[in-house]
Amino acid sequence: MDRFEYVINLPDLQFSQFCQQQFSLNKGIYNTIDSWFYNNGIIDILVRRKIILQFMKFSCLDETKGKFGSGGLSKKLEDFWSQTIGEIFVN
Repeated sequence: MDRFEYVINLPDLQFSQFCQQQFSLNKGIYNTIDSWFYNNGIIDILVRRKIILQFMKFSCLDETKGKFGSGGLSKKLEDFWSQTIGEIFVN
C-alpha cells in the first residue's frame, strides 16, 4: 500500500491529525470542509478524503499552509468545486 492509500484509510482522528500536521488545518476547519463536501454529494468517505487532500493542495498553491480569513473558506471551497469538479470524477 502506498503512502497516499495509507493516509486516506487512517481512522478519522489520525486523518484529521495528518491534515493538521501537513496543512495546519485545525479540527474545526477540517470538520467544516468534510461536511461541505458531504453536503455537496460526496458521500463515500474515501472519495471525500481524496478530495479534501486535493482541496488542500489547491488551497496551498501559494503558501505551504492553509489559511482562510473571514468567509475565505467558503469562497475557496466554491472556487475549487467550480474549477475541478469535472476532474474529480474523471480521476
